[in-house]
Amino acid sequence: MSGRVVPALLLSLCLTVASVQSQGSSQDAFIIQYLERRLAQMEERLNQCEQNTVTFTQKTYDLSSELRSYLSSLSVLRSEVKSQVDSVSVRVDRMERELEYLENKIPTQTDIEMEEALLEQQIKAAELDQIKKKAKIKVENDCNTALSQIKSLKIVKKAGDTYGSWFKDPSDRSAKVYLLSGIRNNTLLEYVSLQSFTERTITPPAKVVQLPAEWQGTGHVVFNGFLYYHKADTPNQILKVDLVNGTVVDSTLLPGAGRLPVYSLNPNTYLDLAVDELGLWVIHADPEYGGNLVITKLDKGTLAVDYTWDTQCKSRDAEGAFLICGTLYVVYNTRYGGRSTIQCLYDIHDSIHSDESPVMFFPKRYTSHSSIHYHPGEKQLYAWDDGYQTIYKVETRRNDQVVAE
Repeated sequence: MSGRVVPALLLSLCLTVASVQSQGSSQDAFIIQYLERRLAQMEERLNQCEQNTVTFTQKTYDLSSELRSYLSSLSVLRSEVKSQVDSVSVRVDRMERELEYLENKIPTQTDIEMEEALLEQQIKAAELDQIKKKAKIKVENDCNTALSQIKSLKIVKKAGDTYGSWFKDPSDRSAKVYLLSGIRNNTLLEYVSLQSFTERTITPPAKVVQLPAEWQGTGHVVFNGFLYYHKADTPNQILKVDLVNGTVVDSTLLPGAGRLPVYSLNPNTYLDLAVDELGLWVIHADPEYGGNLVITKLDKGTLAVDYTWDTQCKSRDAEGAFLICGTLYVVYNTRYGGRSTIQCLYDIHDSIHSDESPVMFFPKRYTSHSSIHYHPGEKQLYAWDDGYQTIYKVETRRNDQVVAE
């Protein structure tokens, strides 16, 4: 009996174990399927997240590119605004000078409210003084004239470099001749007379004046015993040097000058000093006004700016200019050389108009002038023409548009 029970128990136990194992396998398969589904869902979400990341990265790059474009545009706008502000600043400075000039011209309130009797007395005294000085003024400083013709007087000599300048001191009756050869140096040659300059064997020899600083360009002048010139390596500094001892007695920085050559056919000269019947001048080009020429009246003693005039004369294709009685005459040519003409003028008194003046022929023998200097006492031009020192005779006429006093 017991022999039958034991096998039966073993069989029952085996069936029980098999049933348990069968149930365990079913649960594991279910768990594995569940985990696989969850992993598939997570993988799908990770793919979606990766796509979103790529999209956001592209949008961020596009936004960065757009911001860089905006920054570049802002930089350009900032440069334009700065340029406009600088231009406005220059014009404001000129407006201030013009207002100051007008304020000096307009009588003060005290003068306006002067007693009538005292004012009349002063007017009579001034009229008497004017009558006494009238003849003298007309002889010494008659500026009711206009240029009518230029005649080639003579070629004096060929000395020095292709570029240079030569002239006399127009403030006195000195016969001395001054020569500066080249476009940069610190040496000035002084001759006792024009005859001494023309002689091959110079007796006495030329005086060599060593200047305290190098000059630049060809726009120099000697006036009342002082040399006025553009100091080299500076945009707009003018030095006044005493020729007796060779020392600097004064200097100034000319506002707005030195950014362009005065004349496009003479690219080494940025400041062109000149002398006429009215005194000392500087001619320069201003990029703020399309490169037009500007003339500035300087006080010969202090180098202070008296007044500045903006002209309509272009610096393009210009080779030189000079002033006669406050009127600027500009000489034009081509970069290949050829026939020179005066095609533009500007009169500070507004009594001569450029559109009413015909084109005037300017005679010359060679390529182009590097400097033209007017001598008001002799009514002559001292020019440097391709290395040749030439003198031109200036003929003037009475300006009928000027009202007689």
